[in-house]
Amino acid sequence: MTRTTPHPPAPSDPAAGRYVGHIAGLGTASGTRLVVGRWGSSPLGAFADVMVERGDGTRLLLAPRDDVAAVVARAYRFDDVRVVPVHVHADRWARTWTVLAGPLAVTLVVGPRTPTGHLLGLLPRPLAASTLLATVADPVARLLLPGVRTHGTAGGGLREWYGASDQHAVVEADARWDGEPLGPLADVDPPVRFGFSSSPPRPSVTRVTTTLAPVRAGRRAARGSVARGSVARGSAARATGTGDAH
Repeated sequence: MTRTTPHPPAPSDPAAGRYVGHIAGLGTASGTRLVVGRWGSSPLGAFADVMVERGDGTRLLLAPRDDVAAVVARAYRFDDVRVVPVHVHADRWARTWTVLAGPLAVTLVVGPRTPTGHLLGLLPRPLAASTLLATVADPVARLLLPGVRTHGTAGGGLREWYGASDQHAVVEADARWDGEPLGPLADVDPPVRFGFSSSPPRPSVTRVTTTLAPVRAGRRAARGSVARGSVARGSAARATGTGDAH
């Protein structure tokens, strides 16, 4: 009888897992569009990060730590990556977010729940956050929200699911780059090009669970179920105010 030695288990992927938090997406009159992630729970711990697409199409990641920068830049596409202090404070009572990230300073005001948010509120949160629903909802999201997808292939050999469970409008924003105003709040138009999905066209804050899994494990993750996370950032970027700002 030939005895075989089992292969040692493959090391776990540091990017894989659930990222749970909020994503704010907004445009400005200057053409600069921003996607701010505020993650209370993730494989990297709590953190915040900012994805920036300038009016000329240049894509920039502002990340608080090297490990966050490595994971986010693996899953998404950027022309430049900067590791800088990133601080996102959500004030639940004032209904504001304050974002400080290197050259970027933003104050945004969170408004009422959107029609999408009301619809999501009808679903049990575990179902709304599940990879199964994200897979099924993808064709609907593509049809109703231009540029938005809920399931697809990210970079670096990863698959990704977005499970949204609530959404509020962003009704006002003051955004500055190196102290220069970026102009009044505007739609996210054209859609941002960091990955397979943009944030919704209308400025909004979405409560989301993002699940990342290696492509080889994607089928297993989709069969099962409840997503656990959201893409987010922060340590040198300390994500403060983890409660909802609404």
